[in-house]
Amino acid sequence: MENDKVELRWGVEQRLEFIEFRLFWEGHVNRSDLMEQFGVSVNQASTDLNRYIGFAPANMVYDKSARTYVPGSDYSPQFLKPDASRYLAQLRSLADGIMDSDDTWIAELPSYDAAPTPVRGVNPTTLRSVVAAIRSNEALEVKYQSLSRPEPIWRWIAPHAIGFDGFRWHTRAFCQTDEVFKDFLLSRIIETRETKASEVTDAADSDWQERVTLEIGPHPELSDTQKQVIALDYGMQSGTAKISVRRALIYYALKRLGLDTDPAARQPQDQQIVLLNREVLDENHR
Repeated sequence: MENDKVELRWGVEQRLEFIEFRLFWEGHVNRSDLMEQFGVSVNQASTDLNRYIGFAPANMVYDKSARTYVPGSDYSPQFLKPDASRYLAQLRSLADGIMDSDDTWIAELPSYDAAPTPVRGVNPTTLRSVVAAIRSNEALEVKYQSLSRPEPIWRWIAPHAIGFDGFRWHTRAFCQTDEVFKDFLLSRIIETRETKASEVTDAADSDWQERVTLEIGPHPELSDTQKQVIALDYGMQSGTAKISVRRALIYYALKRLGLDTDPAARQPQDQQIVLLNREVLDENHR
């Protein structure tokens, strides 16, 4: 079976993945689903369903009363690993208006919504210029508005990566004015101008290259039952969860987890988690 799967064309394999997606998440799939999603003919849709049965005969059976294919009792995905995070990410993208319902494989959307996130004004032309500079290893002249200056100024930066802090997008870049690696919010880049070759590479940004592990656990003043609930929320094993993060992103990670303040400043039920290896923060400020 593995050799047969390797020889599949990409389009065919994608349709077989779609069949499994619908079987797992929707509980049924039929020819019209394939025809609508991929624009294939009736014959092609039938061929794809039969091909899938050939690969995994125990995974799908035809329900005559419902006139659709449903998962078999021994259903086991062969082409697609079910991913809850991916499913929920699609719902979030739909809620934020980033994705259209036609772009997802979800047929019957559950009622959903999300806490609104302020729209960040990233200019697509600016983003294109930054990405192009990253790809070409070039320095880019940008007009940047910082909080420390009343007026925006032109400066040269050599971007090497894009970062996200949970709310805002920035570029990680070497600032030729301050001669250090810094984060520049894409929304604060008002204009871009010239480019030139850069001798600075991402390898020189040690804080970006180095990863550290944050170990979190339930707040010690919670009850045992509450600790068990928090452990479930964060997927903890034996009362701890480990989160790998670039050293350059520690500040953002702590802020998003609510660990950027003294745990004693909040009630245990509000704080919920604590950082168990606080020494990594001391190392971060050496």
